[in-house]
Amino acid sequence: MCLKFKIYLIKEFQRLKEQEQKNKSLEWSVKRELTKINYKIQTDSIKNYLIPSLDEFKKKFIYADEADMLNIIIFWETAKSWKEKNIEKKWNIRDYASIEQLLLLANLENLNWEYIKQWLTKEKRYELLSETAKRQFNILFENNLKKLN
Repeated sequence: MCLKFKIYLIKEFQRLKEQEQKNKSLEWSVKRELTKINYKIQTDSIKNYLIPSLDEFKKKFIYADEADMLNIIIFWETAKSWKEKNIEKKWNIRDYASIEQLLLLANLENLNWEYIKQWLTKEKRYELLSETAKRQFNILFENNLKKLN
């Protein structure tokens, strides 16, 4: 093979890999922003439905408690637990999530908002959200396997 052609082929391959990485990064960024927006929807629901019925001491912890419920469902641990294990990491657990985890998180935040509005107990919401997470994760995982094959 001609040396010029080999160099061209290598450079083209590198360019395509860089483009692929940029696309994945953009997709991840979009989904991370989506979860941040959905988090606002969830916190508004908490403010309007859960907090008015709580005493002042409990109000301080309700937002983190709701976020950690979803963290446990998706990541199997709380944000604090993850941070203690990952001291060297700069951001929080959600900033290191996969695209699938972020999509699932966005979906669960919306569902939790609806469940809070329906006055479901935290235990019932956890149960329903866990079931949904399992089903959706399986669908997302199957789709990724199909893409790889």
